[in-house]
Parts: sequence; structure tokens; C-alpha cells
Amino acid sequence: MTSARITIDRDFTIADVPRRLFGSFVEHMGRCVYTGIYEPGHPQADERGFRRDVLQLVKELGPTVIRYPGGNFVSGYLWEDGVGPVENRPRRLDGAWHTVETNAFGLHEFVDWAKEADVEIMEAVNLGTRGVEEARALVEYANHPGGTYWSDLRRKNGAADPFDIRLWCLGNELDGPWQIGHKTADEYGRLAQETAKAMRLVDPTIELVAVGSSSREMPTFGSWEHTVLTHAYEEVDYISMHAYYQEHDGDAASFLAEGVDMDAFIDGVVATIDGVKAAGKHRKQIDISFDEWNVWDQTRYNEIEAREIAAAGWREHPRLIEDTYDVTDAVVVGTLLHSLLRHGDRVRIANQAQLVNVIAPIRSEEGGPAWRQSIFWPFARMAQLAKGRILRLAVESSQIPTRKFGDVDAVDAAATWDEADGTVALFLANRSLEESGEVTVDLRGLSATAIRSAEVLTTPEGGDRATANVEGDQDRVGLVPLREVGFDEGTLRATLPPLSWAVVVVDAAKA
Repeated sequence: MTSARITIDRDFTIADVPRRLFGSFVEHMGRCVYTGIYEPGHPQADERGFRRDVLQLVKELGPTVIRYPGGNFVSGYLWEDGVGPVENRPRRLDGAWHTVETNAFGLHEFVDWAKEADVEIMEAVNLGTRGVEEARALVEYANHPGGTYWSDLRRKNGAADPFDIRLWCLGNELDGPWQIGHKTADEYGRLAQETAKAMRLVDPTIELVAVGSSSREMPTFGSWEHTVLTHAYEEVDYISMHAYYQEHDGDAASFLAEGVDMDAFIDGVVATIDGVKAAGKHRKQIDISFDEWNVWDQTRYNEIEAREIAAAGWREHPRLIEDTYDVTDAVVVGTLLHSLLRHGDRVRIANQAQLVNVIAPIRSEEGGPAWRQSIFWPFARMAQLAKGRILRLAVESSQIPTRKFGDVDAVDAAATWDEADGTVALFLANRSLEESGEVTVDLRGLSATAIRSAEVLTTPEGGDRATANVEGDQDRVGLVPLREVGFDEGTLRATLPPLSWAVVVVDAAKA
């Protein structure tokens, strides 16, 4: 059995929980939009074509902000194609994902859907094939009340009131050679600077995200951020981060420890931001938008699926990276959420990619059901329960050897304290594949009176770590009561099953 001792002190906190930390992502890619959130003719579709069964699951998942419409897609997208009468919208080839975009779903439809889902919109502009004027026009179309060409066109297209979109991405992954309109750091930094200035001349209240490195493995990582921010520091509010993780060659131990990589990635970007701030004598603080993250089997996509898509020719919304997530993936996603929460003082926005079907917590079938994948549960519970202040934990844990990261903590943890509600929410993961984890928690400065709830996600009876929720067997993996949890002389004690993620909510007032 592994063990961990966690010390919590009510006065040792990191920051308020940023509600935008629990964001998601809808891209015109695969079946995320079409037959995902939007499927006219489906038995569960409303009069606008929005799938009500998917909407119900989205509300249960609890995302607070959703990035749209891409992603790689946005770097070749003409936003004007997605407004106006649907019958007049052009069909276009999308080079990013080798598909045909019908433009049946566009900005107005997404704004209406976002209102139904009760989420904030994070809109991306095309800085791959387009530039300053097109981005400026989109802000005018979306946010200006009326009396100008673009705002009056919005009104003509059926939206009398502005969309009031506050959060904007200045392009996507333009450091990547795969990106339509790939640029050097200097080229992008100057474009981002001038685009930001023009957009803010239309609406000075908007918040802007500059493009950071597409991953920590990019050869330009670090230097890209430094150059871009040297140009655009005063014009932007955030710089983006993207990271995807997968299991390689059956090395589950390293896969389960990928939160260590996320921690280091965030720390590196924070250091670069603050270095540019110091060198430029800037007074404002730039924070991080981790606006793409998830588990994704990129090897299968790059070696098999991408070739199959290209060979099949131009099609409308084909199946694309519809990964099936198992117990192991869910535990990893839980630890990635822990990392984001622990860095909530600087990571102020985060978007799990994507929402439906495409590497997503929610799956749906055309004309058929929608269901929760295993990774749905850590996100849903943290979005629901992580409130108030982020607590700075002191963790002493047994170690697990890994090939990639050396020895890592067997138990990974994050926690929040909601003084208004009088609760501590403790999020725990046991990375050990075979051993239970004995956890003791010392709550200092707090008087813990009762356990309000305790749930765990682990390998179900009769299953293994590859057990997943699939069509026809959609509830194999989920949260169940954590039985071995309680107080012993004022100390919280819990036993975590091997390979598990758990959440314990404790009634705890100030001592």
C-alpha cells in the first residue's frame, strides 16, 4: 500500500478559483458541430437543430466558457460565410481537416446555442489567411450596437442586440508548420500587435489572447513566447498554451504522471512572461489561457487516421479523432485538472478540447444516443465543486518510478476552500496501478465536522484499466461512493483504490 500525508492550512492559499478554468472547445472539425451539438432531424433536436440530449449533458458537465470556431479550422475560415440566410451560405473546402464545410452552422447559431448552454463565448479570429481588417470587422459585427455597416448587417441577419463577446483569440497555433498561414514569431508578433490595437479601437473592453507554442516539444518553445510578447505585451491580456498527452508503448506509469509535465510547462511559460515583463519594464501582468488540453492518441491519428481521411476524399463532417476514453485516461485527466487548479493564480482560462465526439467527454451518434465518456466525471465534479480559494497543499507521498519523469508522487492532489459555503473540496488521484493509497489530511485552521460527499472513479468490478463507456454499454465507468473515508481524532483519512480519482467534500468552518 502507498501512503500520502496532506497538510491544509486555511491561510495558505493561491488565488480565487478562476471560473474560466473549466472551459471547453467547439471546432468545426469532424462531428463536433454537425451531429454533435447540431443535428436537425434528430429525435432530440429542437426547432433550431440543437440536440437537446447533448445540451443536457453539456449543462451537467458544467463548462463555463467555450472556444469557437477553431482550432486549425479558423486559420482558413471566412467568418462571413457563416452569417445570413443559410440557403445563401457558400460551401467551402476546409484544408485543415480535408473536409467540406457547409456553413449551415455559424456565428449566430453558436451564439444562440451558447445562451442555451449558459456558457461564455471565446471567439477566435483568422490570422492565418486573413488579418487586421477582417478581425476588426468581426468585432464590429459582434459587439457594436448599430448604425454602422457591419453592426447593421448583424441586425439585418436577425440579431438586434450585440453579442457582447468579451474574450478573443488572436489566431491559432501559428508557430506550427501544419497551420494554414504558418508564421515566424516576429511575423506573428507584429500581426497580433496590430490586430489587437485595431480590435480594441472598435471595442476597448475586450480581452485578447496571443498565440503561444503549440506544445512544449516545439523547437521554438520559449523563444516564440519571448518574441511574440516582446512585440505585443501591452496589447494582449493572455498568451495561450496547448498540450495533449497519450500513453506510449504501454508505459502506463509515465502516462499517469503527465501532470508533472504540465506543471513544468506552465512554470516555464510563467517564467518567460515575467522575464519579458521585467525586460520591458511593463507594469501589467500577462496571464495564461491553456485553451487546448486533453488526452489524445496522436500516434494513431498521424499514422493511420489522417491518411484514411485524405484517401477518402472531400466529405462533410467525417468521423475524426473520436477517441474512446477508459479508466486510465480519466485518472490522467483528473491529474491534469489538478495541475491547472494548482496554477490558478496564472492560468486564468483553460479549455479542454473538445466538447462532443472529437476527443471529447461527450459522445453522440447520428440519429442515436448521447453519453458520457469516462473523462466526463473529473471535469464535471471539479467544475461543480472547486469554488472559493485554491489551497496551497503540502504533500508527502510514497513514490512511483517512471521511465519519463523518474520518481513521482503516488498520490496527486488539489483542494479548494469555499468559506461562504463552509466546505473544503479535496481532489485526489492514486497513480499506482496495483496498490491502494492510504491518505491522511490535516486540516489546520479549520474545524471539520462532517463529510458531505465522497466519490471515486476506478476500475469497475469485472473490468480492467481499459474499461470504457461505449454505445450500448454507456455506464460502465463513473463515480461511485468512496467507502473507506472518515475522521480519526480530527484527521481526515481515506483509502483510495488502485488507479483511481476521487473527490471528498468536507464541512469545515474556521476554527
